[in-house]
Amino acid sequence: MSSPSQPPKTPQRQIRALYDTDTITVYQAYSAAIAGPAVQTQRLSASPLFSPTRMTWIKPSWAWMMYRSGYSYKDAGQERVLALRMTHEHFRRLLAQAVVCRGQRLSEEERGMGVRVQWDPERGPGMEVLPYRSIQVGISGEVGRGWVEEGIVGIEDVTERARRLREVVGREGGVGLGELVERGLVPRERVYDVPEELRERLLMDE
Repeated sequence: MSSPSQPPKTPQRQIRALYDTDTITVYQAYSAAIAGPAVQTQRLSASPLFSPTRMTWIKPSWAWMMYRSGYSYKDAGQERVLALRMTHEHFRRLLAQAVVCRGQRLSEEERGMGVRVQWDPERGPGMEVLPYRSIQVGISGEVGRGWVEEGIVGIEDVTERARRLREVVGREGGVGLGELVERGLVPRERVYDVPEELRERLLMDE
């Protein structure tokens, strides 16, 4: 008698995201003073408190954003979670300029580059550690300025969704991922494929 087939194992490094034909959604958390004007004007740089050249780490993984911001409760600088819709072209352009951080000391040339990538342990909706990695993309300098002005085509405040997720996870404990997706508390993230040259640059097959 044959044994039941096992679901395919998730690769150690894989990009998973909410995306459509034109855009991919990434997340970042900001203070209310930055997030409010950004949503109102649909410009991330609307507040003078926002520095377009300072290193900003964007995350396609909703669960990793929940972990990083404590569902928006971690501190005042991360009290508003924003969903930032980017064009595929600009997202891949960032990846094509990225230096992967692996804990080693970066060279002077690498430090001068405007995009960095980290592969961190992925998290589940309850902040549990999963046995594979999630990508973070750090953007700074002139690349950051270009990303703010050209790459972002939509900004949505999703803080309340983050807080509702925390309530449900805390109250109901073992509620499954599929049900959380159906309730609209977790986005329906799918594998985001990139060309082979980007896989090599991002060290996705190591």
